Amino acid sequence: MAKTYADLLQEVKGQIKQVTLEDLNDRIKGGESITLVDVREKDEWRQGYIPNSVHLPRGFLEMQAGSKLPDKNAKLVVYCAGGVRSAFAAKVLQDMGYTDVESANPGYGQWKDKGFPIEAPFAFTDEQLDRYSRHLLLPEVGEKGQQKLLQARVLLLGAGGLGAPSALYLAAAGVGTLGIIDGDHVDASNLQRQVIHGMDRVGTPKVESAAKTIANLNPDVKIIPFNERLDSSNVDRIFDMGWDVIVDGLDNFPTRYLVNDASIWKNIPVVHGSIFRFDGQVTTFIPHQGPCYRCLYPEPPPAHLAPSCAEAGVLGVLPGVIGVLQATEAVKIILGQGKPLNGRLLQYDSLDMAFRTFKLRHDKSCPVCGDKPTITEYIDYEGFCANV
Repeated sequence: MAKTYADLLQEVKGQIKQVTLEDLNDRIKGGESITLVDVREKDEWRQGYIPNSVHLPRGFLEMQAGSKLPDKNAKLVVYCAGGVRSAFAAKVLQDMGYTDVESANPGYGQWKDKGFPIEAPFAFTDEQLDRYSRHLLLPEVGEKGQQKLLQARVLLLGAGGLGAPSALYLAAAGVGTLGIIDGDHVDASNLQRQVIHGMDRVGTPKVESAAKTIANLNPDVKIIPFNERLDSSNVDRIFDMGWDVIVDGLDNFPTRYLVNDASIWKNIPVVHGSIFRFDGQVTTFIPHQGPCYRCLYPEPPPAHLAPSCAEAGVLGVLPGVIGVLQATEAVKIILGQGKPLNGRLLQYDSLDMAFRTFKLRHDKSCPVCGDKPTITEYIDYEGFCANV
């Protein structure tokens, strides 16, 4: 005889563990290590969920369980609105090899009615759900990740060759606040590589030009412009504004050393990039978790060995590659996903179309991040670099 829906449900409930809402709440409050799995649909999730839940809609369970629930021995408690979908989902997870799965019975509706802890997700507008739809499809980003991006604050040092592509892609990704510091004006010679500017902006401050382009690209993004050059007199004022990441597109050594020292003392990650002719490089400095800029370059090279782009030239498309890599690193840090280039240097040779990665080591004798730092306040950075 064919089984009815009621027969299937009864059979499934007999094959899985079930937990009452009161017991689940007590276990959570007691600090038990539990992974909560919410198998409701997106529109239900947006009405609220149990804190720290993994959202895995029932329709995507088999497809996404491996990425969202990588530990098959973890203690899982599945819940839905009323306890039915979670029962079937728990059985599927058992069949997929998960060893410790329970189903909450009843579900979220009564959990909320009982006054147990709930959390409301970030309230996306319909326009945002459409704009960031491709991010929302990625398990590594999703709505929680996009919320992190929209609430993040990134400071871009420079609106030039590296800052231009970085700013464009960070804005497009929905990074909610971008600070841009640059004291220069747009020049016609910039347009070969600084794609955030245009002919109608020649002669205007770069931060104003960049802000205008970004406002047209993504109205979600707030721009904080600093039409000034970074130095020891303003670094504290600018860096103390709650930045999550700094994207360094600078082209001079004194300011790079200043940024290094300030970022270590203020515990702000820095994504560093540089370009020269046909070559570029990217690395990420995370304070107290690896080497710093001074570990890599204890002292600046002589001026004749490190000419600027204005002196040596640069392939116009090169900054686009390096700037986008920097933006990628910043997004990864904000999301807490992937492996940043902390302790690694990525070099790019555009002529050979070759990428190489080198390991970087923390210098225990580094004067700023070493075991016994000797530089504990800002120095004369211009003088330090001039003495080489």
